[in-house]
Amino acid sequence: MSSQLGLVFDNRYLHHSIPTPSSENPERVRSLYNHLQQQNKTSLRHIAPREALNSEICMAHSPFYVKQLREHVVKADPYSYDRDTYLMEDSLPTARLAAGGCFNLADTIMAGELDYGFALVRPPGHHATGGRGMGFCIFNNIALTAEYLRRQHGLRRILILDFDVHHANGTQEIFYDTNEVLVCSIHQSGIFPFSGFPEELGSEEGLGYTVNIPVHAQFGDSEYTYLLGRLLQGLVEQYLPQFILVSAGFDGHIDDTISGTLLSTEWFGLITHILRRHASESSENHLLYIMEGGYNPISLEASVLSTIDALTQKEFICPGIFPTPRADKILHSHPLHRYWTI
Repeated sequence: MSSQLGLVFDNRYLHHSIPTPSSENPERVRSLYNHLQQQNKTSLRHIAPREALNSEICMAHSPFYVKQLREHVVKADPYSYDRDTYLMEDSLPTARLAAGGCFNLADTIMAGELDYGFALVRPPGHHATGGRGMGFCIFNNIALTAEYLRRQHGLRRILILDFDVHHANGTQEIFYDTNEVLVCSIHQSGIFPFSGFPEELGSEEGLGYTVNIPVHAQFGDSEYTYLLGRLLQGLVEQYLPQFILVSAGFDGHIDDTISGTLLSTEWFGLITHILRRHASESSENHLLYIMEGGYNPISLEASVLSTIDALTQKEFICPGIFPTPRADKILHSHPLHRYWTI
Protein backbone atom coordinates (compact mmCIF):
# COMPACT_ATOMS: atom_id res chain seq x y z
CA MET A 1 0.00 0.00 0.00
CA SER A 2 1.29 3.48 -0.83
CA SER A 3 1.93 6.16 1.76
CA GLN A 4 -0.72 8.85 2.16
CA LEU A 5 0.51 12.33 1.45
CA GLY A 6 -1.29 15.49 2.47
CA LEU A 7 -1.10 18.34 -0.02
CA VAL A 8 -1.91 21.99 0.59
CA PHE A 9 -2.56 23.96 -2.59
CA ASP A 10 -5.24 26.51 -3.30
CA ASN A 11 -6.04 28.85 -6.18
CA ARG A 12 -5.99 31.73 -3.69
CA TYR A 13 -2.19 31.38 -3.66
CA LEU A 14 -2.34 32.80 -7.18
CA HIS A 15 -3.79 36.10 -5.90
CA HIS A 16 -0.38 37.48 -4.86
CA SER A 17 0.61 38.91 -8.23
CA ILE A 18 1.82 41.99 -10.04
CA PRO A 19 1.20 43.10 -13.64
CA THR A 20 4.89 43.79 -14.32
CA PRO A 21 7.41 40.92 -14.80
CA SER A 22 8.71 39.16 -11.69
CA SER A 23 10.40 35.77 -11.25
CA GLU A 24 8.06 35.05 -8.33
CA ASN A 25 4.65 35.01 -10.00
CA PRO A 26 1.51 32.83 -10.12
CA GLU A 27 2.60 31.17 -13.37
CA ARG A 28 5.24 29.30 -11.38
CA VAL A 29 2.56 26.98 -10.00
CA ARG A 30 -0.55 27.40 -12.15
CA SER A 31 0.09 24.35 -14.36
CA LEU A 32 1.15 22.30 -11.34
CA TYR A 33 -2.08 23.16 -9.52
CA ASN A 34 -4.13 22.21 -12.59
CA HIS A 35 -2.29 18.90 -12.81
CA LEU A 36 -2.91 18.07 -9.15
CA GLN A 37 -6.59 19.03 -9.35
CA GLN A 38 -7.04 16.47 -12.14
CA GLN A 39 -5.41 13.65 -10.18
CA ASN A 40 -7.57 11.19 -8.27
CA LYS A 41 -5.10 9.12 -6.29
CA THR A 42 -5.98 7.50 -2.99
CA SER A 43 -2.41 8.24 -1.89
CA LEU A 44 -3.05 12.00 -2.06
CA ARG A 45 -5.25 13.91 0.36
CA HIS A 46 -6.00 17.57 -0.15
CA ILE A 47 -5.76 19.65 3.03
CA ALA A 48 -7.56 22.99 2.93
CA PRO A 49 -5.54 25.96 4.19
CA ARG A 50 -6.61 28.69 6.56
CA GLU A 51 -5.30 32.17 7.20
CA ALA A 52 -2.84 32.31 10.08
CA LEU A 53 -3.93 34.54 12.95
CA ASN A 54 -1.99 37.68 13.77
CA SER A 55 -0.91 36.12 17.07
CA GLU A 56 0.44 33.13 15.14
CA ILE A 57 2.37 35.32 12.70
CA CYS A 58 3.93 37.08 15.68
CA MET A 59 5.38 33.78 16.90
CA ALA A 60 8.27 34.48 14.51
CA HIS A 61 7.72 38.06 13.31
CA SER A 62 7.59 41.33 15.21
CA PRO A 63 4.31 43.26 15.50
CA PHE A 64 6.16 46.29 14.08
CA TYR A 65 6.99 44.34 10.90
CA VAL A 66 3.36 43.28 10.48
CA LYS A 67 2.35 46.93 10.95
CA GLN A 68 4.83 47.96 8.26
CA LEU A 69 3.36 45.44 5.85
CA ARG A 70 -0.16 46.77 6.40
CA GLU A 71 1.08 50.25 5.55
CA HIS A 72 2.95 49.25 2.39
CA VAL A 73 0.35 46.96 0.76
CA VAL A 74 -1.87 49.98 0.08
CA LYS A 75 0.85 52.17 -1.41
CA ALA A 76 0.92 52.92 -5.14
CA ASP A 77 4.45 51.57 -5.56
CA PRO A 78 4.41 47.78 -5.04
CA TYR A 79 8.16 47.88 -4.36
CA SER A 80 7.98 50.63 -1.74
CA TYR A 81 9.08 48.19 0.98
CA ASP A 82 11.71 46.07 -0.78
CA ARG A 83 13.22 46.20 -4.26
CA ASP A 84 12.64 42.46 -4.84
CA THR A 85 9.51 41.75 -2.82
CA TYR A 86 6.36 43.33 -4.20
CA LEU A 87 3.39 44.02 -1.95
CA MET A 88 -0.15 44.32 -3.29
CA GLU A 89 -3.56 44.40 -1.62
CA ASP A 90 -3.89 40.60 -1.84
CA SER A 91 -0.35 39.92 -0.64
CA LEU A 92 -1.05 39.79 3.10
CA PRO A 93 -4.08 37.46 2.92
CA THR A 94 -2.12 35.18 0.56
CA ALA A 95 0.91 35.12 2.85
CA ARG A 96 -1.30 34.40 5.87
CA LEU A 97 -2.93 31.58 3.92
CA ALA A 98 0.50 30.11 3.14
CA ALA A 99 1.47 29.98 6.81
CA GLY A 100 -1.93 28.70 7.92
CA GLY A 101 -1.85 25.94 5.31
CA CYS A 102 1.43 24.74 6.79
CA PHE A 103 -0.11 24.76 10.28
CA ASN A 104 -3.02 22.60 9.11
CA LEU A 105 -0.64 20.08 7.57
CA ALA A 106 1.47 19.98 10.74
CA ASP A 107 -1.64 19.36 12.87
CA THR A 108 -2.82 16.54 10.61
CA ILE A 109 0.59 14.86 10.63
CA MET A 110 0.87 15.16 14.42
CA ALA A 111 -2.60 13.61 14.75
CA GLY A 112 -1.35 10.55 12.85
CA GLU A 113 -3.78 11.05 9.97
CA LEU A 114 -1.06 11.44 7.32
CA ASP A 115 2.32 9.90 6.62
CA TYR A 116 3.81 13.07 5.14
CA GLY A 117 2.86 16.56 4.01
CA PHE A 118 3.74 18.96 1.21
CA ALA A 119 2.67 22.60 1.31
CA LEU A 120 2.64 23.88 -2.27
CA VAL A 121 2.34 27.47 -1.16
CA ARG A 122 3.49 30.88 -2.28
CA PRO A 123 4.92 33.39 -1.67
CA PRO A 124 8.04 31.62 -0.39
CA GLY A 125 9.33 32.43 3.06
CA HIS A 126 12.84 31.42 4.06
CA HIS A 127 14.47 34.84 3.48
CA ALA A 128 12.04 36.67 5.78
CA THR A 129 13.64 37.47 9.13
CA GLY A 130 11.77 38.26 12.30
CA GLY A 131 11.59 41.93 11.40
CA ARG A 132 11.96 42.17 7.63
CA GLY A 133 10.80 40.57 4.40
CA MET A 134 13.10 40.22 1.40
CA GLY A 135 13.93 38.02 -1.58
CA PHE A 136 10.28 37.46 -2.61
CA CYS A 137 9.45 36.39 0.98
CA ILE A 138 6.84 38.00 3.26
CA PHE A 139 6.27 35.57 6.15
CA ASN A 140 8.73 32.81 6.94
CA ASN A 141 6.46 29.80 6.52
CA ILE A 142 8.90 27.17 7.73
CA ALA A 143 10.02 29.16 10.77
CA LEU A 144 6.40 29.80 11.69
CA THR A 145 5.64 26.09 11.33
CA ALA A 146 8.55 25.19 13.60
CA GLU A 147 7.33 27.69 16.18
CA TYR A 148 3.81 26.32 15.85
CA LEU A 149 5.10 22.78 16.51
CA ARG A 150 7.02 24.01 19.54
CA ARG A 151 4.13 25.96 21.06
CA GLN A 152 1.10 23.91 20.05
CA HIS A 153 2.60 20.42 20.17
CA GLY A 154 5.42 20.84 22.66
CA LEU A 155 8.22 19.65 20.37
CA ARG A 156 11.77 20.44 21.45
CA ARG A 157 13.93 18.96 18.67
CA ILE A 158 13.02 20.07 15.15
CA LEU A 159 15.34 19.66 12.17
CA ILE A 160 14.96 22.10 9.28
CA LEU A 161 16.71 21.17 6.05
CA ASP A 162 16.80 23.88 3.38
CA PHE A 163 18.02 22.79 -0.05
CA ASP A 164 16.87 25.90 -1.89
CA VAL A 165 19.79 27.22 -3.93
CA HIS A 166 19.75 30.39 -1.81
CA HIS A 167 20.82 30.53 1.83
CA ALA A 168 18.06 30.32 4.44
CA ASN A 169 19.11 33.58 6.08
CA GLY A 170 15.73 34.38 7.63
CA THR A 171 15.24 30.93 9.12
CA GLN A 172 18.79 30.96 10.44
CA GLU A 173 18.35 34.34 12.13
CA ILE A 174 15.09 33.38 13.83
CA PHE A 175 16.57 30.24 15.43
CA TYR A 176 20.21 31.30 15.80
CA ASP A 177 20.29 31.17 19.60
CA THR A 178 18.19 28.06 20.32
CA ASN A 179 18.99 24.35 20.35
CA GLU A 180 15.35 23.38 19.88
CA VAL A 181 15.55 23.93 16.13
CA LEU A 182 18.55 22.71 14.15
CA VAL A 183 18.80 24.64 10.85
CA CYS A 184 20.81 23.09 8.03
CA SER A 185 21.12 24.98 4.73
CA ILE A 186 22.91 23.79 1.60
CA HIS A 187 23.13 26.56 -0.96
CA GLN A 188 25.19 28.02 -3.78
CA SER A 189 27.86 30.38 -2.48
CA GLY A 190 28.27 33.92 -3.72
CA ILE A 191 24.64 34.64 -4.62
CA PHE A 192 21.73 36.34 -2.80
CA PRO A 193 21.51 36.82 0.16
CA PHE A 194 25.33 36.63 0.32
CA SER A 195 25.35 34.87 3.68
CA GLY A 196 25.45 31.32 4.98
CA PHE A 197 29.16 30.84 5.57
CA PRO A 198 30.40 27.69 7.35
CA GLU A 199 31.53 29.81 10.31
CA GLU A 200 27.92 30.87 11.01
CA LEU A 201 27.24 28.22 13.66
CA GLY A 202 24.70 29.79 16.03
CA SER A 203 25.12 31.55 19.36
CA GLU A 204 24.43 30.99 23.05
CA GLU A 205 22.33 27.83 23.49
CA GLY A 206 22.15 27.56 19.71
CA LEU A 207 25.89 27.30 19.16
CA GLY A 208 26.41 24.35 16.84
CA TYR A 209 22.74 24.19 15.84
CA THR A 210 23.18 26.18 12.64
CA VAL A 211 24.89 24.27 9.84
CA ASN A 212 25.70 25.95 6.52
CA ILE A 213 27.04 24.08 3.51
CA PRO A 214 27.85 26.57 0.74
CA VAL A 215 28.62 24.82 -2.54
CA HIS A 216 30.18 25.82 -5.83
CA ALA A 217 28.24 26.50 -8.98
CA GLN A 218 28.38 23.39 -11.21
CA PHE A 219 27.74 21.06 -8.25
CA GLY A 220 25.10 18.50 -9.19
CA ASP A 221 23.47 15.26 -8.11
CA SER A 222 26.56 13.35 -6.97
CA GLU A 223 27.99 16.20 -4.87
CA TYR A 224 24.66 17.09 -3.27
CA THR A 225 23.84 13.44 -2.53
CA TYR A 226 27.19 12.84 -0.88
CA LEU A 227 27.11 16.03 1.18
CA LEU A 228 23.53 15.65 2.40
CA GLY A 229 23.79 11.89 2.76
CA ARG A 230 26.77 12.15 5.11
CA LEU A 231 25.47 15.24 6.87
CA LEU A 232 21.95 14.00 7.55
CA GLN A 233 23.15 10.62 8.76
CA GLY A 234 25.26 12.23 11.45
CA LEU A 235 22.84 14.97 12.44
CA VAL A 236 19.78 12.73 12.70
CA GLU A 237 21.57 10.03 14.70
CA GLN A 238 22.85 12.56 17.24
CA TYR A 239 20.06 15.14 17.37
CA LEU A 240 17.15 12.66 17.12
CA PRO A 241 14.66 15.17 15.70
CA GLN A 242 11.00 14.79 16.60
CA PHE A 243 9.96 16.42 13.32
CA ILE A 244 11.78 17.08 10.03
CA LEU A 245 10.78 20.19 8.11
CA VAL A 246 12.07 20.77 4.59
CA SER A 247 12.43 24.15 2.90
CA ALA A 248 11.97 22.69 -0.57
CA GLY A 249 13.44 25.09 -3.09
CA PHE A 250 13.70 23.70 -6.61
CA ASP A 251 15.76 26.56 -8.08
CA GLY A 252 18.96 24.49 -7.94
CA HIS A 253 17.64 22.58 -10.98
CA ILE A 254 19.90 22.58 -14.03
CA ASP A 255 17.17 24.30 -16.08
CA ASP A 256 16.53 27.10 -13.58
CA THR A 257 18.41 30.16 -14.80
CA ILE A 258 18.43 31.81 -11.36
CA SER A 259 21.28 29.52 -10.24
CA GLY A 260 24.40 27.77 -11.48
CA THR A 261 23.94 24.36 -9.86
CA LEU A 262 23.13 21.29 -11.92
CA LEU A 263 20.55 19.24 -10.03
CA SER A 264 18.36 16.92 -12.09
CA THR A 265 14.62 16.39 -11.75
CA GLU A 266 15.29 12.91 -10.39
CA TRP A 267 17.55 14.21 -7.61
CA PHE A 268 14.62 15.78 -5.79
CA GLY A 269 12.99 12.37 -5.59
CA LEU A 270 16.27 10.84 -4.44
CA ILE A 271 16.76 13.23 -1.52
CA THR A 272 13.14 12.59 -0.56
CA HIS A 273 13.86 8.87 -0.18
CA ILE A 274 16.81 9.73 2.06
CA LEU A 275 14.64 12.00 4.19
CA ARG A 276 11.88 9.41 4.43
CA ARG A 277 14.38 6.91 5.81
CA HIS A 278 15.60 9.34 8.44
CA ALA A 279 12.05 10.36 9.38
CA SER A 280 11.10 6.72 9.87
CA GLU A 281 14.10 6.11 12.12
CA SER A 282 13.96 9.23 14.28
CA SER A 283 10.68 11.11 14.13
CA GLU A 284 7.78 8.68 13.69
CA ASN A 285 7.60 9.64 9.98
CA HIS A 286 6.96 13.29 10.85
CA LEU A 287 8.12 14.87 7.58
CA LEU A 288 6.73 18.05 6.05
CA TYR A 289 7.87 19.79 2.87
CA ILE A 290 7.21 23.50 2.38
CA MET A 291 7.85 24.94 -1.06
CA GLU A 292 10.31 27.79 -1.47
CA GLY A 293 11.95 28.76 -4.78
CA GLY A 294 11.81 27.37 -8.30
CA TYR A 295 11.35 29.85 -11.11
CA ASN A 296 11.23 27.75 -14.26
CA PRO A 297 7.61 26.51 -14.27
CA ILE A 298 8.44 23.42 -16.34
CA SER A 299 11.34 22.16 -14.21
CA LEU A 300 9.52 23.20 -11.03
CA GLU A 301 6.47 21.10 -11.89
CA ALA A 302 8.56 18.10 -12.90
CA SER A 303 10.67 18.31 -9.72
CA VAL A 304 7.65 18.65 -7.44
CA LEU A 305 5.98 15.67 -9.11
CA SER A 306 9.20 13.67 -8.67
CA THR A 307 9.11 14.55 -4.98
CA ILE A 308 5.44 13.64 -4.64
CA ASP A 309 6.07 10.31 -6.34
CA ALA A 310 8.90 9.55 -3.90
CA LEU A 311 6.68 10.48 -0.93
CA THR A 312 3.87 8.16 -2.02
CA GLN A 313 5.85 5.08 -3.01
CA LYS A 314 5.31 2.04 -0.85
CA GLU A 315 8.95 1.76 0.14
CA PHE A 316 11.83 4.18 0.15
CA ILE A 317 15.08 3.38 -1.58
CA CYS A 318 18.56 3.79 -0.10
CA PRO A 319 20.80 5.36 -2.75
CA GLY A 320 24.53 4.85 -2.89
CA ILE A 321 26.51 7.78 -1.48
CA PHE A 322 29.93 8.23 -3.03
CA PRO A 323 32.47 10.98 -2.30
CA THR A 324 33.65 13.42 -4.92
CA PRO A 325 36.89 15.35 -4.33
CA ARG A 326 35.39 18.85 -4.14
CA ALA A 327 32.46 17.77 -1.97
CA ASP A 328 34.69 15.69 0.31
CA LYS A 329 36.95 18.71 0.86
CA ILE A 330 33.97 20.86 1.89
CA LEU A 331 32.78 18.34 4.45
CA HIS A 332 36.15 17.48 5.97
CA SER A 333 37.19 21.11 6.47
CA HIS A 334 33.85 22.21 7.91
CA PRO A 335 33.80 23.65 11.47
CA LEU A 336 30.66 21.63 12.29
CA HIS A 337 33.06 18.84 13.39
CA ARG A 338 33.46 20.77 16.64
CA TYR A 339 29.85 19.91 17.51
CA TRP A 340 28.78 16.87 15.47
CA THR A 341 30.38 13.62 14.37
CA ILE A 342 29.94 13.54 10.60
